[in-house]
Order: sequence, then structure tokens, then C-alpha cells
Amino acid sequence: MAWSKERSKSGRLLVALLMALAVRLTAADYDEPPISYSASVPADAVAGLLRRLEDGSTTLEWDAAHGYLPAVLRALAVPAASQVLVFAKISLQRDQISPSTPRALYFNDEVYVGTVPDGGVIELAATDPRQGTMFYVLDARRGERPRPRRQTHECLQCHDANGQTGGVPGLVLRSTFTDRSGQPLLDHGSFTTDQASPWAERWGGWYVTGSHGRMRHLGNLLVDGSTAPEAVDREAGANLATLGHRIDPADYLEPGSDLVALLVLGHQARMHNLITRAGYAARLALRDEAAMNQALQRGADFRSDSTVRRIRSAGDELLRYLLFADEAQLPDPVVGSSAFAAGFAARGPHDGQGRSLRDLDLQHRLLRHRCSWLITSPAFTALPAPLKDHLYGRLRAILLGTDASGEYAYLGADERAAILAILLATDHDLPASWR
Repeated sequence: MAWSKERSKSGRLLVALLMALAVRLTAADYDEPPISYSASVPADAVAGLLRRLEDGSTTLEWDAAHGYLPAVLRALAVPAASQVLVFAKISLQRDQISPSTPRALYFNDEVYVGTVPDGGVIELAATDPRQGTMFYVLDARRGERPRPRRQTHECLQCHDANGQTGGVPGLVLRSTFTDRSGQPLLDHGSFTTDQASPWAERWGGWYVTGSHGRMRHLGNLLVDGSTAPEAVDREAGANLATLGHRIDPADYLEPGSDLVALLVLGHQARMHNLITRAGYAARLALRDEAAMNQALQRGADFRSDSTVRRIRSAGDELLRYLLFADEAQLPDPVVGSSAFAAGFAARGPHDGQGRSLRDLDLQHRLLRHRCSWLITSPAFTALPAPLKDHLYGRLRAILLGTDASGEYAYLGADERAAILAILLATDHDLPASWR
């Protein structure tokens, strides 16, 4: 009888824990342990800049033409050539944004910087290795102590748990039909832009400079609200080498909105979100496993089938995106309008044959070797060990040609061999079993 009562009690505890787990996964409550997003002390690049400003090792110099922007980009190693321009009123400084004064975005692997001519703040987003994307603002007006300030609630109203970020604090690249004032025509629908998006749905409300042959997109277009979405003439926005008189070039660090930078940004923003999402899912699964192990008096290292499935599910979604499984192909070559492509590829790192995961293809797809360069990023490196074990195990099988799923058959033998060689030469976080 005693055994039966104890077993019944354990069963009730298990049911209660599973119900709590379901609620937490549905609510995506990342402000509770083990994530504690809002209460955490950031360890991202902008937090590092703030520390350097406080100890006096770095200062932000005022530029007469562009304020603190050039100094911020230098301090965060963000190239000016990464500039892309969005004229839709869909961000914090929407009142200052218009087709003649678009918001400029600049980025590197970990940091995103947004600014508007005569805007009140410089917007900053940076990827924390464990917590995902952190948000900051820096007063754009000249002052004695320019400092980035962390923003949580206000920024998360748009960058929070919704279908566009995958339920984590993340980055959003929206494409909207946009009228002549820059107002999104939300009745016409909107889209999220990433590497899998059809070209016909990309970059509404954004400027796009560069050439792309027969492909058509929503970039560069100002749409009359009375025009049906299917009747919008995309030809007017295609293959623009320059923006002409649409903006005053003196307001910006670069004259255009580089197409290749937009393609890279489209991959990278969602990749950051997926890394964050997979990391959160694994940490929550391990937390819940530890609670169940304690309640059921199991060993601390016990791993249930449900926990394994949760970790693998999170990893498999990330892996598909990492290897460009659903990438929309390019029917024609793509050429940007700035030095972005050359600078991006040059950053490497390279293997002994000079190859890199940053090698661009731009003839049929984005990358020559379809494996994201962010596999060596601090955020990927900081993923929980059981998740990384699964990711690296599957990735090795795929690259060696022993994966039986057939899911990655689009990667030919030569491409798989090249990716494997590049990773062996450049990814210092690979498991010992790879060597």
C-alpha cells in the first residue's frame, strides 16, 4: 500500500510538471530561470563598448556630418558598406522615416545599427552568446557622455514572441506594400524576408540597389493604396544601379542599399533567431528534466526520451537553416552596388586552399559552400552541450555522406567535402571525433 501511494504521488508530480512545461513552452516565458532575459547582465558587443566607454579606453567622437554614427561603427567594427535602407515606417523612429529619409541599417556578424537623418537616437541590437538579441539606444544628440542604454520593454513590443521571431527576443525583417508617405499598407499583407522567401515577396518598403536579372521584388516601390497587391508593377523597382534623387546622399555614409548586403542580412537575422530559439529550447528541456529527475528520485544524469526529442527537434530546425535546405535559388546572377561583397568574403577565416564559409556564389545561390558562417559565432559556440552534440553529430554524418534521411541530398559530394575541409581548418569548437 505504501509503495502504491508513493507511486501515485510521483505520477501526480510528473503530470503536474508536464502541464507546467506545456504552459511555459506556449508562453515562451524567457524571463524566468534558466534564461532570465531581462534580469541578465549582457555579454554582447554593445555591452562591451559600454564598459570601454566607462573605463575611458574608448571614446565616441562627434562627426559634423553624421554625428556619432561613424564613431559607433568603428568602435563596433561594423562596415559602412553594409548599409541598407528601409523607408517603411516600421521601427522605433517611424515618425522620422519616409521615402526621402529612409532608416539606414549597418551590420556585422553580431551587431546591428539603425539610424535616421535628424533622428533622436541611434538604435543598436547585439547578439548575446547565451541570451539572444539585446536592444539598446544611444542619444544621437551631441553630449558630453554618449552611452548606449539597454531597452527591453519598448523594443520587445515588436521584437518579442511572435511568428516573425520564432517566440524569442529577435530580429525582424518585414516586407510590406508601402505608400508614398512610407506608411505600410497592412491591408495588402506583409511578409518576413529570409533566405527561403520568394523573390516576389521580398523587400517591400526597402531600397534595393544592384542587378538581379529577371527576378522581381517589392523593393523601391511606392504603392497606391487603391492598387490590388497582385496588380503592383514590380518592374519599376528592378535592377536599380543608384537611387537617383530619391534620397540626399549627403545624409548617408553610402549612396545605395546594397543587394548583396540585403541577401546576407536576410540569412543572418533569422539564423540568429534560430540559434536563440534552439538554445532556449534546450535549456528549458534540461531544466524540466532536472526537476523531474529530482521529483522522481532519478539520477541527475538521467535523460528521458521526451527530453532527447525536444533537444533534437530544436537542433534539426536550426540545422536545416544552417545548411540552406530551403533556400530560394537565383535564376540569374546577382551583383551589389558597393564594396560589401568583397569585404564580406575577405573576412574569412580561410582553409589551406583559401576557401571560406564566406565565399559568395551569387550565380545560383548566396554561398558557394552552403553552411552558415555563423557556425563559428560565439552564440553557436555557447549552445548547450547536448544540443551541440546532436548538431555536430548530424552535421558530420551529412558531410561524410552517411546520413540516411536523404534530407540533404542537394549537397553534392564536392560541396560536402569542401564544407568539411573548411570546418576542420577553421572551426576550433569541433568535437574531438571530427579530427
